[in-house]
Amino acid sequence: MSAYISLNHPRFVWAQRAIFTKKVTPDCMSHSCRIIRRRKRSKLDACCRYGVDVDVGERDAILRRKGEIAALLRSDVAAMPWFDDWETEDADYPSGRYVRTETHAGGCVFVAHDQRGCAIHRAALEGDWDFRGVKPHVCRLFPLTYQSDGIVLSDDYPDYSCSRDSTAPSVYRVSRATVGDVFGKELVTALDEAESAVLGVRSRLRIIAAS
Repeated sequence: MSAYISLNHPRFVWAQRAIFTKKVTPDCMSHSCRIIRRRKRSKLDACCRYGVDVDVGERDAILRRKGEIAALLRSDVAAMPWFDDWETEDADYPSGRYVRTETHAGGCVFVAHDQRGCAIHRAALEGDWDFRGVKPHVCRLFPLTYQSDGIVLSDDYPDYSCSRDSTAPSVYRVSRATVGDVFGKELVTALDEAESAVLGVRSRLRIIAAS
């Protein structure tokens, strides 16, 4: 059997079957993160340790909220550059260009604060504003990701302990609402059809809130 399944969608025409069968812990913030390939070493917010590619539109939206986000960061991190200076052209990104967040002390700049999780997301919750279009969509989708015309698992999905919970929902189910928010309902419909074909069922499955 092929590892991929066709999608009825104008942009994304295939998906990795594993997104419908592999599991992921749905509540990231209550999970005690471990890095599997490093002797199961504990590291909270482990998936944030490399930083992330950010569409330049999202970068600009983050900088418009700079005061609120900086207030949550360590003072030395708030004062440093948050993004590299190099804009990379990539047609897969909404604006066609992306930058990368800087890292600090083994993690993305946006996790250098006094609690767990992303300072962008936390600022949105504390300030009661919508993080959509501000928090990078790559982070919101993880461990689901995409490449040109396909929907796939992130390459480092197996590295983290959140992938080892056999009782958890599938990666697609956890990411489903976010997929619709980022790419539209048409892709969700196409993925739902593919999911039914992969699982051999047409049941109503639990939907997890967007992140």
